[in-house]
Amino acid sequence: MRPIRAVCLGTATALVTVLTGAPVAAAATDTDSTHAKGRDRVITVIGHLAQQTRFPVNAGGLPAAQGDRTVFRSILKDKDDKRQVGETNGTCTTTLAEDDGGAEECVVTYNLPGGQLTVQGMVFGILTKGRPTLPPPSFDNAITGGTGKFDRTRGQVHADTIGPGTRRFTIDLD
Repeated sequence: MRPIRAVCLGTATALVTVLTGAPVAAAATDTDSTHAKGRDRVITVIGHLAQQTRFPVNAGGLPAAQGDRTVFRSILKDKDDKRQVGETNGTCTTTLAEDDGGAEECVVTYNLPGGQLTVQGMVFGILTKGRPTLPPPSFDNAITGGTGKFDRTRGQVHADTIGPGTRRFTIDLD
């Protein structure tokens, strides 16, 4: 398969591709794990798509097909979109290719001050008339684990598209 470079946020990848938020500064200064403290914490970051490559099943990438893959990397900035606080790296695989709808399964790692968060889940509504939906839909994915200060963390990530190639990520840590 030959990769197709994507200029715009295509599928859910765009979604994941931009997992960023805000209170990362707070996360960077908090030395105790969320799990140990026994309380919820919310981190908001802004994600900017830095790199995205599509690996389509069909020549030319259209129509979308089950098995299409997207690999991406996003730069994460604080909630004010001023200071870089990390990045995301991930993949999304199309599991349902419908002209209007569709779905992707995504696995993303958030590299943040003090550790990493692993996130996984489905993104629905990725296609309109067989092409990537723009802007990409909002989604919620599960936090499945972490390292460092995020060791044993669970919770969820909510993503909203706020501009071309840009998403707001609200990370709710349990």
